[in-house]
Amino acid sequence: QVHLVESGGGLVQPGGSLRLSCAASGRIFSIGAMGWYRQGPGKQRELVARVSSGNSTDYGDSVKGRFTISRDNAKNTVHLQMNSLKPEDTAVYYCNAYLMQSAGARVYGYWGQGTQVTVSS
Repeated sequence: QVHLVESGGGLVQPGGSLRLSCAASGRIFSIGAMGWYRQGPGKQRELVARVSSGNSTDYGDSVKGRFTISRDNAKNTVHLQMNSLKPEDTAVYYCNAYLMQSAGARVYGYWGQGTQVTVSS
């Protein structure tokens, strides 16, 4: 079993900041890419940011320059620092990770349960 547990969501005013964290636990041999996606009301799930095992990063156009993704391989965690938040950032944010549970096993993608971020005055 593998679990991804997100934390750090909440209510914040426009222009404010939040930091999301996601910890992977369970039977894990190695983790490849980790990332954050979001789904706003009535919208499709979209990429927010992702980071490879080699620390290459990729961001959605709407968050470039405002959000920063980072990972701690020793702790199997990924973080998302969100600054200059806007009302349109309101969404459920989901953590994602591609990992192997044992040597030579297939790589599967796993999702967290999601954490709500609401940006409102």
